[in-house]
Amino acid sequence: MKTIFKKHGALWSQKSFWGAVVIGLLLLVLSMGANYWANTYTAEHASNSVTDIILDNVPTVNVNFIFSEGAIVFLAALMLIILYEPKRIPFSLKATALFVLIRSIFITLTHLAPPLNGSYLDTSDLIYKISSGDDLFFSAHTGLPFMFAVIFWDNKYLKYFFLVCTIIGGSAVLLGHLHYSIDVFSALFISFGIFYIAKEFFLKDYRLLVSE
Repeated sequence: MKTIFKKHGALWSQKSFWGAVVIGLLLLVLSMGANYWANTYTAEHASNSVTDIILDNVPTVNVNFIFSEGAIVFLAALMLIILYEPKRIPFSLKATALFVLIRSIFITLTHLAPPLNGSYLDTSDLIYKISSGDDLFFSAHTGLPFMFAVIFWDNKYLKYFFLVCTIIGGSAVLLGHLHYSIDVFSALFISFGIFYIAKEFFLKDYRLLVSE
C-alpha cells in the first residue's frame, strides 16, 4: 500500500500529470455528452429490426444481470486497475473518451431497431440509462474490454482478464438478443483501431503508461 501511495505522490506532484488527467476528464465528459445526444437521436430514428444468422438460431436468454450489474462490476474493476498504477490514468481516460466519441458517431449512421425478442432489461439500471437500447453499432460491452486488452497486451494477467470480459460481454448481448452479430464482431476490429488512433494522438500518455 505504501508503494501505491508513493507512486501517486510522485506523479500528482507534477503539473504536467495534473494537466494530462484534467484534459482526459474533460474529453471523457464531452464524449459522454456526445453519447447522450447520439442515443437520443437513434432512439427517435430507429426503423425496423432485421434478421441475423446467429440470433435467428439462438433462443433468448435473460442476461439483465450481466448486461447491467456485470457492466458496473467491470467498470469498477477497470477503475481499480487504472488507479493501482497512476501512470495508467491519462491514457486510459483519453482512450476511453475517444472510444465513446467514435461509437457515438457510429450509432447515428444506421438506424436499425433492436433485434426482436430481446432479453428483459431493468430500465432503472444505470447502464440502461446511458443507453437508449437503439445504440447498436458497435457493442460497447464487447469493444471496451477488448480495447483495454490491447492496451495491456504486454501484461499477461490483465490481458487475459480483459479478454475474458470481452467474451462474457459479447456472448451476453448475443444470447440476450440485445445486439446483432455484426455489432459484436465488428467491435473487435474497431476497438483495435481506436487503440492505435489513441496511441498516435496521445503518444506521450501512452509512453507513460508503458514505462517501467
